[in-house]
Amino acid sequence: MKKHYVKNSQVEMTQLVLPNDTNQLGNLLGGRLMEWMDIAAAISAQRHSNRVCVTAAVDELVFHHPIRLGEVVTVRASVNRAFGTSMEVGVKVIAENQLTKDRKVSNTAYLTFVAVDDHNAPVKILSIIPQSADEKRRYKEALIRRNLRLKHRKKFKN
Repeated sequence: MKKHYVKNSQVEMTQLVLPNDTNQLGNLLGGRLMEWMDIAAAISAQRHSNRVCVTAAVDELVFHHPIRLGEVVTVRASVNRAFGTSMEVGVKVIAENQLTKDRKVSNTAYLTFVAVDDHNAPVKILSIIPQSADEKRRYKEALIRRNLRLKHRKKFKN
């Protein structure tokens, strides 16, 4: 059986912020960035599961810094941990001013995806194997976040 490593789920997308992507202040629209993040995370989840994956939740989406017109945006995503039919994908966004070479982490988020079959029913996926210290840290923290998500969901169901 093939082993599934975090490195095999990694995705890196690059976008240039154009006028159509910005608001009246010349900053990247939040919705456009969320779309890019969701696409990168979905590709990561699908690489891991070899299945179509659907977005189930977005957690801790943080806008650290605005991204300006003309900057280059790099969206990095990888599966942090798999849980039966779902998985958490961590996403980091880096904005770069190519004229000054200034780079900053502008956004981070955790997205949960569910792998589905041809009838849109959830399917079991293999666990993921973290290797580096950072991957092991994210793997461990993903379980904590999952437990908090489930506890929060249960609280509001009652």
